[in-house]
Amino acid sequence: MAEGLLRSLGGFQVHSAGTRPGTVRPEAIEAMREAGIDIASHRSKHVDEFLGTEFDCVLTVCDNARESCPVFPGARTIHRAFEDPAAVEGTDEERLAAFRRVRDEIADWLRDFVDQAQ
Repeated sequence: MAEGLLRSLGGFQVHSAGTRPGTVRPEAIEAMREAGIDIASHRSKHVDEFLGTEFDCVLTVCDNARESCPVFPGARTIHRAFEDPAAVEGTDEERLAAFRRVRDEIADWLRDFVDQAQ
């Protein structure tokens, strides 16, 4: 979701990856669709796919990623932990609500990040 949100803000080349990639959750696709952002074609990538790539900034959004993320020399690293909405149990609507909540929290954080980066 963070990749789609940051791309929507424009002005950045954005890549996302995880330390334990899996499929993009349907709840994430729906929550982002509701925000006008299509991530249906996104694929989950492993961070190792980007080893050797130069970045200006690396954003980590969960504590596991912060601890397991390789070092990207020269990149500024910024961490902010968010609840993992995929870990929320309950009805379909409760799980979707968790994705919406985290989407909104990430969006607020990224808007602040963009404002500070300019």
